[in-house]
Parts: sequence; C-alpha cells; structure tokens
Amino acid sequence: MTPSGQRSGSPETGSSARPEGPRVGWIDSHCHLPADPAEAAPLLDRARAAGIEWLVCVGTDLATSQAAVALAAAHPEVHATVGLHPHDARNLADEWDGLVELAADPAVVAIGEAGFDLYYEHSPLDAQEAAFRAQIRLAHTTDRALVIHSRDAWDHTFRVLEDEGVPPRTVFHCFTGGPEEARRALDLGACLSFSGIVTFASASNLRAAAALAPRERILVETDSPYLAPVPHRGKPNEPALVAVVGAAVAAARDEAVDLVAEATRATTARIFGV
Repeated sequence: MTPSGQRSGSPETGSSARPEGPRVGWIDSHCHLPADPAEAAPLLDRARAAGIEWLVCVGTDLATSQAAVALAAAHPEVHATVGLHPHDARNLADEWDGLVELAADPAVVAIGEAGFDLYYEHSPLDAQEAAFRAQIRLAHTTDRALVIHSRDAWDHTFRVLEDEGVPPRTVFHCFTGGPEEARRALDLGACLSFSGIVTFASASNLRAAAALAPRERILVETDSPYLAPVPHRGKPNEPALVAVVGAAVAAARDEAVDLVAEATRATTARIFGV
C-alpha cells in the first residue's frame, strides 16, 4: 500500500507506454477503493466497462477493513481483505479483536496487507513484526489467503515467514524485488503480484522477475489509487488500468496478452478462493 504522500515511492518515470493489447478480461488483485460508496461507484463502473471481471479491495486497518467488507456486500464483483498495514502496526492491541471478528465475514478472502515497511518505518520494527506474526497466524487459522507488503525488508519478511510457516495461499503484493527476491518468494510457495511499477523505465530488475516467475504464480494489480502505470503516471490510479499492468507483464515475459490475462485470472481465483 502506498497511501497519499507518505507511503509512495518515486521510481523514475517511464519513457513510453506499453500497448494494452486486445480487450480481454482481467482481475485487479489489490486495490484501495474509497470508503464512500458514492465515490467508489464511478470507479467500479469504469472497471466494468474496461472488462475488469472482479477485484480485491484491501484493508489496512480496522476502519478500511470494515469499509472494504461493506463495499463487497454491496457489489458482487468486489471481494475484501482484513488487515493491519505495517505503518499502522502500532495499533495492533487496539484493533486486533475487531479485525479477528471481521475476518470471519464471508466477503473476506484474505488477511492483510501485512508485513514490513522499513522505507518509512511509521511503526517501530518490533510492532511491525508482532502485527505480521499475528496476521500470518490468523491466515492459518481462518484458512484465508495472506497478502504481504514488504518494502526494504526482505530479510525480515522471509525470516518471519520461515518461523511462522507460509500459508498455502500467499501473495507478495506490489512485488518490487528482482530475480533473487523472486526466487526466494517462489521457493516458499508464494505468488507474486505486479503493479504499475512494472511499466516504469527504471524497473528492469522487476521485469526480469516477472519473466522468470512461472505463469501460474503471477497476479496483476493496480494498488490504486497509487502507482498509476505509464502512460498514466502522475494521475490517480484506478482498477480500470489493470489491463495496462497486465500488458506490461506480458511484454516482459514475451507472451500474448490474452494468455497472461487467462493465467492471472485463474491464479487470482485460486489464491482468493473466488
């Protein structure tokens, strides 16, 4: 997650757009929609018009998790996660009981996003680790997928996962590593989700990671409203643009766009049990 101002990195702007390819169905595996239904509605309308079949709206604390569940209850194409972002990990004691209760809702398909963010470290490292461990355990006990946020914290992330055991359905959201980190995550059984960063000119290592990952272990996402892909960079992102991300992943893999769309749809459905 990269909320406004504080949580977004600034990779170099890409120099050219990648083609979107033919109109095919996509799934946005990770986005942040407005809590206000009136603000979310036009985003969902544009997503449907763009051929987005369904999407996962992600919680980052108790309030956003509650909003995601409410939105999912109102829209069949929306599914929700319940989680505590590493920036908000310091609120674990105050919000944990509510998150656990909410995780039982049938609209919830995953726990997270959870993990480490040492780029900003808005919550202390020990608080981030405690919240991450708690959410891994919750994913195990609820048989939900686990959605991981890892920024400037690969060693900490892998250490905790190895300690706690990787849930059978685990995804590294907005994966930003290169081939080495990709292999480590894949060796643990996790999947990799690629965001608009894959379109940035500076992201050659990320494209190399996308190229080496098995096709059945890849997802695509917008992480909207953050990280809009080239040529939309600098504007608010939205789920309708996940096709641009998918086309960039297909180009990095030298594969047909519709092949990547079909594979990512199947993988996302398997990971989230949809």
